[in-house]
Amino acid sequence: MPLNEEEIKELHKKAREIRKGIVEITFTAGGGHIGGSLSQTDVLVALYYKYLNIDPKRPDWEDRDRMILSKGHGGLGWAVILGDKGYFDREQLKDFNKTGSPFGMHLDRLKVPGCDASTGSLGHGLAIGIGLAIGAKKMGKSWRTYVMMGDGELCEGSVWEASIIAAHHNLDNLTALVDRNKLMIDGPTEDITTLEPIDDKFKVFGWDTIRIDGHDFAQIGNAIEKAQATKGKPTVIICDTIKGKGVDFMENEFRWHYGGVDSDLRDKALESIDRYYSKILV
Repeated sequence: MPLNEEEIKELHKKAREIRKGIVEITFTAGGGHIGGSLSQTDVLVALYYKYLNIDPKRPDWEDRDRMILSKGHGGLGWAVILGDKGYFDREQLKDFNKTGSPFGMHLDRLKVPGCDASTGSLGHGLAIGIGLAIGAKKMGKSWRTYVMMGDGELCEGSVWEASIIAAHHNLDNLTALVDRNKLMIDGPTEDITTLEPIDDKFKVFGWDTIRIDGHDFAQIGNAIEKAQATKGKPTVIICDTIKGKGVDFMENEFRWHYGGVDSDLRDKALESIDRYYSKILV
């Protein structure tokens, strides 16, 4: 069922809160992968607050949906959501990426409740997700697996090897999501390796493909629901996003792939987020 106006409004409120949390932790940690954490926020908010079948009080519940953040450098933004959902005390994030903290820049499944796979070396999350999806099929389980990848990650050949296997096994319980912010660590993706047309590439490998505005909750919701209803093949949702979304001076700037903010920049970033949402939440 499509998201209604009230549900979309509540998701925007939550996304605003998460974006502010990302900025705050970037400040206290002395730096972080803030650009990609901001671009992925809306898709992850939709998943965690509307669609994933999970129970934060039982992070190892056998029948939970699995979520793999293959773009492991987005762990900063992911951790804010996991803490907000109650997987752990969010106050712990004040020590994010500091000595002795369970939270490194890339989340560790052995240390962080809610993290189903340790990632960071790009190109491996889809294969992990495929293994989980095959396992669910073999065991007759109904839980689903979601894998979020970065677009720069699509330069890895292992992604395409895995995509062939997913289609071969008719993994309709697997949904891949691409954070298509068009920037990687050292510049625009298309200047480094031509990726487009991404949807056609997945399609010829046997996937159902959907392309959306990754900041539009109505489109995000419709795409996830279509993926859940698709039979006989895996689905990839290509989410066109903006790196640094919500913070005007970070948007579409690849230098904010990783960066730190002092107190002045933190305040400017938080003010920018408020301005952005003042146009949405009227």
